Parts: sequence; structure tokens; C-alpha cells
Amino acid sequence: MAGRSQRVQATRKDHFLQLMFFQASRPDPNEPARPQEQPFTDPHVPLHSFLARPGVRYALPSARKTVPVQIDSPATEVMTDLRVVSAVSISADASVDAANRLMIDKRVRALFVADDVTRQILGVVTATDILGERPLQVAQQQAIHRSDLVVRDIMTAAERLEVLDLHDVERAKVGNIVATLQHAGRQHALAVELAEGSESAVMTVCGIFSLTQIARQLGIAPAPTHDIANTFAEIESAIAG
Repeated sequence: MAGRSQRVQATRKDHFLQLMFFQASRPDPNEPARPQEQPFTDPHVPLHSFLARPGVRYALPSARKTVPVQIDSPATEVMTDLRVVSAVSISADASVDAANRLMIDKRVRALFVADDVTRQILGVVTATDILGERPLQVAQQQAIHRSDLVVRDIMTAAERLEVLDLHDVERAKVGNIVATLQHAGRQHALAVELAEGSESAVMTVCGIFSLTQIARQLGIAPAPTHDIANTFAEIESAIAG
């Protein structure tokens, strides 16, 4: 009886070890040998690898289901987070045609206009600014050819940009952003954060909202580049439906 009691206790101990460390106390002969674990002293040390055993099958994970954006979804779901995605910028003295080519190359509809030295934002230029009527109007006013226009001529200056507090954005819904853009009659708005402990009024641009992107994420076909009013009408129709 004493021998049987000792075997039961040993089994329980083995089971306890499995629960605590998620591994058997005795090696599995079918598993590949694993070298004794050592701390990584070299950042480029190779990881332990092994060849699959015959008969092992590999399966792809199930694709994650993406939840469609709704008008009451968090506003951050339609914000381009510039803390994650690199901002695309251009010089204020670059030609309008160069800005258009850069947008096409980077597949964006807005560029930050930044100072070449300080990298501070001077303004924003959008696809609407370039492809709409504004370039022709400005060229006529300045009595120059359209090809001579530079980004500075048609951009929206920084002091005229719609700016939203990031803390407000984090509590807002998509509908709040749409209403804000509609009220301002603009396609874009910036989400900014005041630098902590900064004595000067330094704002960090953390994100940007695009009406076209919002419409696309809501499942609405993009309107012609210059037709902002129609995009708002399509969004309102989708909400009402």
C-alpha cells in the first residue's frame, strides 16, 4: 500500500508541475530536442528552430472579421494616425504639378506643407486644391501661367486649418467629425496635442481626418474631387437610409 501511495503522490506532483509550467516534467520523445535556454546576450542571436515531423499539417489562421465603420463608431477609426503612419510633406516652393505627382505616387489626397529647415507645418494642400478651380483662379489673379504656380499659392495656411483637440477626438464619434467638417465646409481637419510642459504654444499634429476617406470607410462611393457638398449629401443619405 505504501508503494501505491507513493506512486499516486508522484503522479499528482507531475500533474501539478504540468499545470504550473505548462510542460511535462518528463521530455516527450516525439518532440525535437531543444537546447538549454540561455539569455539573449547578442541582439542578433538566432532563435531555436526545428524541422517539422512527417505527417504534420499546417493551416492558415482564420481571417479577422473587420467591423464596418458606422456613423456612431469611434472617431479614431477614421483618423489617419500620424504616430503610426508617416506624414507625407512637400516644400511650399514646390510646383503644383510636383505636388500632384507626389499625391499620386504616395496614394494620398493631402500633403503637409513643411518648412525645409525647421520641419514646422506651414499649411496643407489637398487634391481638391490642385484639381479644382483654385489653381486657375489664382493664376488669373497673378497673371501667370498655371504651370508656374507653386504650392504656397494654393495651400491652406496653418493658421486657417480646422484643428481639433486630440482628447476631444478620442471621445468623439465619426458623426461628430462629419458634422465638424460640414460646418467648416472643409475636407480635412487636424487632430493635435499640446506638448506637455511646453511654455510655448507648440502643437503636435497626431492625426488627420479626410472627408473622402470617411466616406469610403462608411461604404460610400467617392464623389468627384471638387464636389464636397455632394459627399456630405451622400453621407446624409446613407445615414437616413
